[in-house]
Amino acid sequence: MATRFLLRYSASERTNHWLIVLFFLGAGLSGLAFFHPSLFFLSGLFGGGTWARILHPFMGVLMAASFIGMFVRLWRHNVLNEADREWVAHSADMLRGDKASMPPVGRYNAGQKGIFWVMALSLLVLVVTGFMFWQPWFANAFPILLRRIAVLLHAASATALIFSVIIHIYAAIWVKGTIRAMTRGTVTEGWARQNHALWHREMTGKQ
Repeated sequence: MATRFLLRYSASERTNHWLIVLFFLGAGLSGLAFFHPSLFFLSGLFGGGTWARILHPFMGVLMAASFIGMFVRLWRHNVLNEADREWVAHSADMLRGDKASMPPVGRYNAGQKGIFWVMALSLLVLVVTGFMFWQPWFANAFPILLRRIAVLLHAASATALIFSVIIHIYAAIWVKGTIRAMTRGTVTEGWARQNHALWHREMTGKQ
């Protein structure tokens, strides 16, 4: 029997995702260059410290703007519900490799939804605080104390975002067949049935 595939992400959704990845790498690496002296060598990827400092906020804004496009499309699918509490209660079973004990979920499970909202909140804080010390355009509009607090919040939010991305990548690799969704746009019907049974039912009408 031929393998049946289900459309999980359209071409525009995948393009949106990879634009976020591109701008995340640019903003992340240029930001890390100024996070600690031992990482300053990363500024060489952007033509030196001056260019890294100039480009970093622009790449950050482009990343946030791209994420807004994804947020508008997907936020409704990431609203937590009662079924997600049950999924969390059984999450230890999944970590032990016992997927059979997991309750059925829709398009996204509670873990994926949590990562989505951490990313959204982190990016919001990064944008707001970034504007507060963006020299020479906006920083002078804020008192020095607020700018110092903004720098700390900016670093904390960047750390949260980086860790959430690492978890996101690990989960995509761990669950075999997931990466295909964001490279080709489709997943096998078996993958959907096993990992997102309610979404599979919605897409196929099968019980």
